[in-house]
Amino acid sequence: MTAQVQVKICGLTSPEGVGAAVGAGARYLGFNFFPPSPRALSPEAARALALEVPEGVAKVGLVVDAPDALLDELTSVVPLDMLQLHGKESVARVVEIKARYGLPVIKVVGIADAGDLSALEPYEAVADQILVDAKPPKEAVLPGGNGLRFDWRLIAGRDWARPWLLAGGLTPENVGEAIRLTGARQVDVASGVESAPGVKDAARMAAFVAAAQAAQAREVS
Repeated sequence: MTAQVQVKICGLTSPEGVGAAVGAGARYLGFNFFPPSPRALSPEAARALALEVPEGVAKVGLVVDAPDALLDELTSVVPLDMLQLHGKESVARVVEIKARYGLPVIKVVGIADAGDLSALEPYEAVADQILVDAKPPKEAVLPGGNGLRFDWRLIAGRDWARPWLLAGGLTPENVGEAIRLTGARQVDVASGVESAPGVKDAARMAAFVAAAQAAQAREVS
């Protein structure tokens, strides 16, 4: 039997959001440390939220081209299980961060068209997981969480060397289609389960997890 689809809910900012995400069945919770984002947290605020997360749910710290000083602070203050690199970090920087902090690393790769697919393989060689997201427009302030999607058919049937997550414009309404088209076994959502930027909606989080798991159930039935 195919393993159950795992859901990552990113950009949580409140105890209520964390509780609702855990209750919905999320297996990864993302905490954002990129100040321009409406979902950004201070290390102290993230620590308070992370301490409420039960065992078995991974706490992921999202950073964008973060210097060592910031990563030193985050890893000393917040009990993180993983780091998510959402900037233009090089392959060498991924290797350096893994060695320095001893935490599994998720590297985000943005996709807009077939020409971007070649960027996946080098990171698959060094990251623990790959997160495939929609590539933001050049003028975008945020590297993710923009509610954009890419053509999922671009990665349909791809042979992956690492565990991977699908992101980019996912919602409770379309995540089932995305899973069926790509074969994703892990999906990531931020803006698609919000009532306002940075404000998670408990009902939408529950609907998203239910839709992801229902799509998986239909595929293996």
